[in-house]
Amino acid sequence: MTTATVRTEAAPQEAAKRGVPDIVRRRLATLDDWLNPYSWLVTAFVVAVAALLRFPGLSDRKGYIFDEVYYPTDAWDMLQHGVEWDEKTNGPAYVVHPPLGKWLIAAGEAVFGNNELGWRVPAAVAGTLMILILVRVAYRLFRSVLLAGAAGLLMALDGFQLVLSRTSLLDIFLGLFVLAAFAAMVLDRDHYRRRLLRALEDGYDPEMQFRAPRIVPWWLLVAGVLFGLALGVKWSALFFLPFFGALVLVWRWQARRSTGLARPISTGLGQDIGWGVAAVALTAVFYLATWTGWFVTNTGWFRHHREANGLSEPPILGTLLNLWHYHQEAYGFHSGLTKPHPYQSWPWQWLLLGRPVAFDWNTPTGCGAPSCAREILLLGTPLLWWSFLPALAGLVWFGLARRDWRAWAIFVPVFAGLAPWFYYAVKDGRTMFSFYVLPALPFLILAVVYVLGAIMTPPTGMATGKARTDRQLIGTVAAGAYVILVALCFAYFFPIFTNQVIPYEDWSARLWLGSRWI
Repeated sequence: MTTATVRTEAAPQEAAKRGVPDIVRRRLATLDDWLNPYSWLVTAFVVAVAALLRFPGLSDRKGYIFDEVYYPTDAWDMLQHGVEWDEKTNGPAYVVHPPLGKWLIAAGEAVFGNNELGWRVPAAVAGTLMILILVRVAYRLFRSVLLAGAAGLLMALDGFQLVLSRTSLLDIFLGLFVLAAFAAMVLDRDHYRRRLLRALEDGYDPEMQFRAPRIVPWWLLVAGVLFGLALGVKWSALFFLPFFGALVLVWRWQARRSTGLARPISTGLGQDIGWGVAAVALTAVFYLATWTGWFVTNTGWFRHHREANGLSEPPILGTLLNLWHYHQEAYGFHSGLTKPHPYQSWPWQWLLLGRPVAFDWNTPTGCGAPSCAREILLLGTPLLWWSFLPALAGLVWFGLARRDWRAWAIFVPVFAGLAPWFYYAVKDGRTMFSFYVLPALPFLILAVVYVLGAIMTPPTGMATGKARTDRQLIGTVAAGAYVILVALCFAYFFPIFTNQVIPYEDWSARLWLGSRWI
C-alpha cells in the first residue's frame, strides 16, 4: 500500500508472511492514484468537449420535441401545484412515471423559466455529468489515462447520447443515476479490499480467526441512495438491482479469498447480507422521498383513494397503501401498452440501429438548394454502435481467457440493461423505443474500450522490452485510429443530431439504412 496506509516497515512484511500476494499489494497501491494530475487534465478536456457539444443552441428549436409535450409541462405544473396537474379539469393528472426526473426538469424551469432553455438545460447537465463519471470509472477500471479519455470521448461523440442530452426526456436522468450507482459500487469494491489489507497489516489472521473484519461499506450505502434516485426517475432501473447486488457479493467473496480465508463465502456472509439490506432500505427511503410532493400536497392522483372508496385510511399506513394502489395502476398501464407507434422498435434492433426515433422533422428554406431538410434524429453514431456486438463478444472472450473481473463488471450491467426488454418483447409485445437502451450505453462503450485496451496490452511472457513496445505502439495506433474514425462519423451525422438546415440530398445521403431511418 501507499505510505498513508502502511504503519511501519515491518507491517507489510508480516502481512506478506500471512499470504498476501505481491500482485494484490501492487494493485491496491494504485487505488490511491485518483489524484493523478494527468487523469484530471484529460477528464477536464473531455468534459469541456462534451459541454461544448451539448449546451450551445439548446433553445434554437422552438416548442416541444417528441415527448417534451409531457415532461416539461408536468414539471411546470409541479412547480405550481406540487404534483402533476390537469389544467382542463383543474385537478391532479394521472401519470405513470415517478416524479424525480420531472422535478429535475422543473429545477431548470425555476431558474430559466418555462421555455426551451429552462426545460432542456437539466438534460444537458445530466448528459455532461454522465461523461464525467464515465471517464473516472474507466480510469478506475483500466488505470490508463488514455483509455479513460477514449471512453469519455466516445460517449461525447455519440449522437444518441447527444440528442437525449439536448432533449427534455427522462432517460438521460435514469442513465446518470444508474451509472453513478455503478461508480459507487466500484469505489466500494476498492474500499473493501483496502480495508481487508489494512486488517491484515494490523494483525488479522484468517487462519486463526473465523470472522471477517468488520468493514463499514460507505460507498455501498451511497450506491443504495443513488439507486433509489434512479428508481425515482423510471422503474426500469429495477432491472439492474439484482445484478448489481450479485456483483457486490461476488466481489466481496473474491476479496476475502485473496486473504486466505478457508471459507470466503460463508465467512462474512452475514455482514454482506446485513449491509445489503441496509443499502436496499436506503434505496426504498430515497425512492419514497422522490414522492414528497405527492405526500405533502394531499392533491395528487389517488392520494386519498381509500377514503374515496369507503375504506379506512390511517395517517401513514393509509397513505402508503394509496401509493401502492397508484403503483399497481401504473404498472398495469405499462404492462398493457401495446399500441403501435411509427417509431417503436424491438430490443434486437437497438444495437443495430434498426429503427431510430425522429424527434423532429421539417422542410425549411435557406440552405442554398432547391429543397432543404431539418431533423433531429435519435441515432447512435453508426461506427460506434456497430462496434458494440463485436466488442461484447471480445469482452466475454477476454473475460473467460483472462479471468478478468473487469470484463464481467462491464458485461453484467449490459445484460441487465438489455435482457429484460427482450423478455417483455417476447412475452407481451410491449411498445418499446430505442431510447430505453440509454442506461446500458456507458457499459457498451466500456466494452469497446476494454477491447481496445486488450489490443494495446503486451502479450505475457514477451522476451524483450522491444517486443512489448512494438505491440503497444501498434495497438495504440489502432485504437487512436478507431476513435478518430468515430469522430469523423459523428461529424458527418452532426447536422441531423442538432436540427441543422441542410440540402435535402445531403440529408438523404445520411440515411444509410434507407426507409428504416426515416
